Amino acid sequence: MSVSKEGIEGIVQQAQQAFTVISKLSLAQRIAFMRTVADEIEALGPELITTAQRESHLPEGRLVGEKGRTIFQWRSYADAVERGDSLDISIDTANAERTPPKPDIRKTNVGLGPVTVFGASNFPFAFSTAGGDTAGAFAAGCSVIVKAHPGHPETSQIMADAILRAVEKSGLPQGTFSHVFCETNEEAQLLVSHPLIKAVGFTGSYRGGKALMDVAAARPEPIPVYAEMGSVNPVFILPEKLKASASELAKQYVGSLTLGVGQFCTNPGLAIGVQSPELDEFIETFSAEIKNAVPAPMLHAGIAKAYISNKEKLTSQTGVQVEAIAEAEAAEGFGAPVVATALGVDFLVNDALQEEVFGPFALIIKCKDEAEMLAVTEKLHGQLTATLLATTGDVAANAELVATIQSKCGRIIFNNFPTGVEVCKAMHHGGPFPSSSNAQFTSVGSDSIKRFVRPLSFQNWPDEFLPEELKTSNPLGIWRTVNNELTKAAVS
Repeated sequence: MSVSKEGIEGIVQQAQQAFTVISKLSLAQRIAFMRTVADEIEALGPELITTAQRESHLPEGRLVGEKGRTIFQWRSYADAVERGDSLDISIDTANAERTPPKPDIRKTNVGLGPVTVFGASNFPFAFSTAGGDTAGAFAAGCSVIVKAHPGHPETSQIMADAILRAVEKSGLPQGTFSHVFCETNEEAQLLVSHPLIKAVGFTGSYRGGKALMDVAAARPEPIPVYAEMGSVNPVFILPEKLKASASELAKQYVGSLTLGVGQFCTNPGLAIGVQSPELDEFIETFSAEIKNAVPAPMLHAGIAKAYISNKEKLTSQTGVQVEAIAEAEAAEGFGAPVVATALGVDFLVNDALQEEVFGPFALIIKCKDEAEMLAVTEKLHGQLTATLLATTGDVAANAELVATIQSKCGRIIFNNFPTGVEVCKAMHHGGPFPSSSNAQFTSVGSDSIKRFVRPLSFQNWPDEFLPEELKTSNPLGIWRTVNNELTKAAVS
């Protein structure tokens, strides 16, 4: 059921009232709530999987794995809060002997306030209603309003109900979590423009993310929109590696490209190499694999329609040649894998060649030499990932290219493929604009919590009134930087 403008006003007010309560909770209470959410999701029966299968066309095995990933996100983020990772505590003790006297200053991170999360379409569990943005915002101490994705409404509601049961079991106030359906962009944008909303999490298209960024920037009080907007995730195929295993690399690449019908934000949609007999062999094998690939249903009709439209737009560009299309018939709503090629000189003069085609589509850029390959790399927009298929000799011989690639992405991969985003502290799932709205932040891993906090320093405060994490005795036993030294010890 869609929510009205008046309904949104009431939901946001309720979220603000809830935030004033949950911002005062102990870390132990916040952690317990997050673990209760994980338990509630884990307890969901087969209805969750069968509903998501019907709504998203994703296979059972993929969804079972994604459910496990979602549960792990909630528990691992709770563990991070318990360790104090996201609090980033610093304590500098007083020195009365200094001139002028140095005060006692203690810094921690606190929640921003009510957060709006826009559910994503391609991961109905892990990036949607109960996904990483929601878990990260709760871990930060915020209240959360989720705008459900229309592609899987029943799945979203099942997940929302699990969170609401956890809210009730934890004794948290109504408004801690809200779940809304919006029929228009205007309704959705109210969840960004409302003055009580303090941050936004979004995973989706560049067009959608940029629209929300513009709304947030136009507010009297601008707020951050943490938008992950996809990329073409370029794969650089260097000469020695190509000479050693052109056909094998092509087969591995097609496996990554067609995984999940190409509907991953890290799908490798662009390959770049220098013209050679080995690159010709790579393209020939790639094309043969694409011809034999079997089309599969995409997430929903809207994505399938956009895939066809964007594919036709890109392949109609000057200099683009379609090398192969899956020969099996693609039913309506299915995504047929495609590979095309273009010359480096065409890429350099046409930005349309680096636009994302969300689905199993790859464009291979054939550069005349290493200098043109470097020029193509310098032309690239910001990316979530970049991959080097290379030998160590290739890397040593192409230091400038490697350095340029690093400046264009949030994660650089060596002799592997990007379709797989590990949930861990070291993961950075973000990149230079336009792949994401702020390259400093990740939407995966416990560091994603930091998107929804702000620093707060306490100067010369009585110990009894300090937050637990800042007290002299360190009652939580967490890591803190005290006078520039990392320690779990009490302040001496």
